[in-house]
Amino acid sequence: MWDYTEKVMDYFLHPRNIGEIADAEGIGEVGNIVCGDAMKLYVKLADDKKTIADVKFQTFGCASAIASSSALTEMLKGKTLADAAKLTNQDIADFLGELPEEKMHCSVMGMEAFQAALIDMHKKHPDWNVPVVIEEEGENRIVCQCFSVTEARIREAIKTNHLTTVEQVTHYTKAGGGCGGCKPDIQEILDDINGNKKKSSDDSAAARPPSQLTNLQKIALIQSTFDDIIRPGLKADGGDAQLIDIDGNNVMVKLAGRCASCPSAIQTLKHWVEAKLREKVSGALNVVEVK
Repeated sequence: MWDYTEKVMDYFLHPRNIGEIADAEGIGEVGNIVCGDAMKLYVKLADDKKTIADVKFQTFGCASAIASSSALTEMLKGKTLADAAKLTNQDIADFLGELPEEKMHCSVMGMEAFQAALIDMHKKHPDWNVPVVIEEEGENRIVCQCFSVTEARIREAIKTNHLTTVEQVTHYTKAGGGCGGCKPDIQEILDDINGNKKKSSDDSAAARPPSQLTNLQKIALIQSTFDDIIRPGLKADGGDAQLIDIDGNNVMVKLAGRCASCPSAIQTLKHWVEAKLREKVSGALNVVEVK
């Protein structure tokens, strides 16, 4: 279980400002339910069209996603658009006391939803001088196809939160958390921003799982990855899984807990369980669901 602060649990169990605003001037929608997190934010302005009078949200996600969304709405109400636009995802984490690094992407999602709402407001009312974040030219490309994360989003997360590793980027943006094929691109972006030299081929090879494993070594590595990484990750959000059998490159898995009844179970198996096994053990592995 993640080590959540009392404030995170309070905002998760007693979320503020849930719902929608029919006459909202700005609506921002980010995320994807298929990938695990999605948020819709409604922003209503006061008569001066400069001050935020009301904010409501709808979120599909874990405790951190709900708490972060709820906290953001409380932080936004009463602020001018200019001041609200200066908020960062770290401000949300600080407001809640702290968020586990693995869940920082939830606070990033909240800020992206607000920025999307500002862009929506700007399009509807271009004469209101709404402060919007314009992505730099050439950075709209999708780096992470699994979670539709752009280069601009990755760069912003790195710069704002002073990230230095691919793993941190995944925690903050989800990029690289699926098949893992975009990790070299993420590393290049990190190197470009932080001025680091590219890792040598020897270093890269050392970081990869051994290409030749005996059957016993492969089985042992699958079991340890399952017990040390996959199950703790699923349990953190109320789910679980059992490793049923291993037949060649086919890994039989049975989902349990919340995962067993989740409508996105197949995405969990592919984007989390199979992706982790391929990353840590072998890219040839396939996860097969056992009912």
